[in-house]
Amino acid sequence: MEIDSPIPLAHRTQIPHTNATILCYECGVPIDGTTSAGALCNDCVKLTVDIAQGIQREATLHTCRDCERWLQPPNQWVTATPESRELLALCLRKLRGLSKVRIIDASFIWTEPHSRRIKVKISLQQEAFQGTILQQTFEVEYVVANNQCPDCAKSFTANVWRAVVQVRQKVPHKRTFLYLEQLILKHSAHKETINIKETKDGLDFFYSQRNHAEKFVDFLTSVAPVRTKRSQELISMDIHTSSKSYKFTFSVELVPICKDDLVCLPIKLATQVGNIAPLTLCYRVGTSVNLIDPNTLQTTDVSTPIYWRSPFSALADVQELVEFIVMDIEPTGVQKGRFFLAEATVARASDLGSNDTTYFTRTHLGGILHPGDSVMGYHLTGTNFNNPQFEALEESNTHSSAIPDVILVKKHYERRKKKARNWRLKRMNKDEGEMLPRKQDRDRVDQDYEMFLRDVEEDQELRSTMALYKAQQAKKARDAMDGVETASVAETEATEADDMPKIDMDELLDEFDDLDMNHDQ
Repeated sequence: MEIDSPIPLAHRTQIPHTNATILCYECGVPIDGTTSAGALCNDCVKLTVDIAQGIQREATLHTCRDCERWLQPPNQWVTATPESRELLALCLRKLRGLSKVRIIDASFIWTEPHSRRIKVKISLQQEAFQGTILQQTFEVEYVVANNQCPDCAKSFTANVWRAVVQVRQKVPHKRTFLYLEQLILKHSAHKETINIKETKDGLDFFYSQRNHAEKFVDFLTSVAPVRTKRSQELISMDIHTSSKSYKFTFSVELVPICKDDLVCLPIKLATQVGNIAPLTLCYRVGTSVNLIDPNTLQTTDVSTPIYWRSPFSALADVQELVEFIVMDIEPTGVQKGRFFLAEATVARASDLGSNDTTYFTRTHLGGILHPGDSVMGYHLTGTNFNNPQFEALEESNTHSSAIPDVILVKKHYERRKKKARNWRLKRMNKDEGEMLPRKQDRDRVDQDYEMFLRDVEEDQELRSTMALYKAQQAKKARDAMDGVETASVAETEATEADDMPKIDMDELLDEFDDLDMNHDQ
């Protein structure tokens, strides 16, 4: 079978495809008519089409100069730092028409801080015609206006609080509240407070909302042994909607036992908490009361529920301490943590030169005491205590013979003049009330604060729970110009003993500049 060979077809010429060319009706430039946008060239499209049309170029931002928050319409106040992402988002929300376009980029333009102006550069992208996408950049100027927020307005108005926390401690000094103040400042537990008022036996913290007060009460419960009570008072009631408005009061009572207090436990309670001797010293107050027996170095802690189940008061406080001189001391070799048991012979500092009366005692300060040192302690011989627990201790056949003549508490460091400290603490702004304290009350407050500062210097465990700051050099220069006598660190070290407690610079934070805090040395 024969197959015919293929017959070649004639070659077909390719006709070149040409696009329709038209002229731009604005400038007359030839353009492709099939892809042109509205018979306009690219340059004319950029000149005639404005994708940012209808978007504001000026706006107003409201800020509160007291709390430095910004108003986010309709009635929300938010915190935003200058040139932050939060402030940029707030600025973009203020502009109408941005939801119709696509935002490519937004950034701040630097302005003078005192100009009260904020400038933002915004880049937009939108489809102008079919197949044509335009990108445009423009600037928006914001005017910063002051407007007081409702929370700050309430803080400057009396009787607008909704909840108050009344913190009380029935002791003759303020050292516990000074320590509690440092804990509050370190953890910023007072940031929701609208006012702090100082009273005779404590402090009152006022809040605009009930949950803020409950949060503060929970903080106090986590750092100190307290007992809380709550009450409420009806302010107003709407009989049509049955809505009621209350004011809440939280009563927080601190345990009236402080550091370095002499405590006489009830004999039954002393047996229950570890069979410790009833006559003890309080060496720390945390979430519970920590006690130590100076004769045996036995320690125990009395928790908050156990204390309030059978409360007791301190037998003597730091205001009744007497200065003694160590005549001789002999360590026994027993150690428990930072306490060293030793047998010491001491004499009252006031008796030197008049009589030769000495007292033998056992102490937990064997690691820091040496012959010739001064030490503060409680003199029990010849002292009458109006305390039922101590009377029961004296009548007991088991414990009456173990009552020592002297109980040593802490080493006394001789300070020849007021020390120029290289550190300082934060203080809270407190309202002293309508009547200013008397001069003798101010002197007592200053004395309590000085005693608290000495405790911070001497107790490393105590200051580890607080925030200490470096002293500001500007204040020292101001004092020098005013003629105030201040000793430098080198001069102080030259005039004081070598074993004087010092705070290393590594433990201090950098200087702070907070206008809402008082800076006390």
